[in-house]
Amino acid sequence: MTFRERLQWIFRMALLLFILSSIGFLSALTAMRFAIQGREVTMPDLAGVSAGKARNILHGRSLGLKVEDRVYSNLPVDAVVRQSPLPNTKVKTGQFAHVILSLGAQKLTVPALQDQSLRAAQVELLRGGMQLGEVSSLHLPDASEDVVLEQNPAPGTLDAISPHVDLLVSLGAAPRAFVMPDLSGKSAAQAESELAAAGLKVAKVTPLAGSQLAPGMVAGQSPVRGQRVDADSTIELQVSQ
Repeated sequence: MTFRERLQWIFRMALLLFILSSIGFLSALTAMRFAIQGREVTMPDLAGVSAGKARNILHGRSLGLKVEDRVYSNLPVDAVVRQSPLPNTKVKTGQFAHVILSLGAQKLTVPALQDQSLRAAQVELLRGGMQLGEVSSLHLPDASEDVVLEQNPAPGTLDAISPHVDLLVSLGAAPRAFVMPDLSGKSAAQAESELAAAGLKVAKVTPLAGSQLAPGMVAGQSPVRGQRVDADSTIELQVSQ
């Protein structure tokens, strides 16, 4: 074999290897694409299915089960009442179905919790096999602090479908609010005296150099004039040196 023939043979072999490598790469890419698409499954309908059976169904599709809550319903105990994602939704394998399970058709008598403290209401619910739900609160001028004003479900309800009772609790009277006055040009002592008369307190006094005002006079304030303040507001004064 001459030198030229040998070069031609090496060139043909290199070209053949390149073609085979390209075919192998494209095949691997296609297989990877099919594998990724193969990880997508359809979420089954689990409504009314027992938790154990639902877990097996999901396992067969490489999905998991997470129990988020339990509620009273006409379904058997541990049957799926609701689920997320919804049935027939396309999901990736390894994802969880979040479900709410049934506590059965048990009926409870919801206790009257109005006018009780939040702590006493919680204890009362636990005694009756129920739980504290969402707690909302608001200021009322004629209501004591930490007292239950309303509840849902209402007292005496026998067909509650959830063990949770939501409460509305009073925060008591709202703190008195004022409009921040303009204290500029007043002495620090006078400013503090005016604020104290309104039930307000200066939290911080900062010396301010370079002011054109006489020493000891208010050169700046926070909050500024016109802002709403109350007894819990942080008031700061800048006083000229």
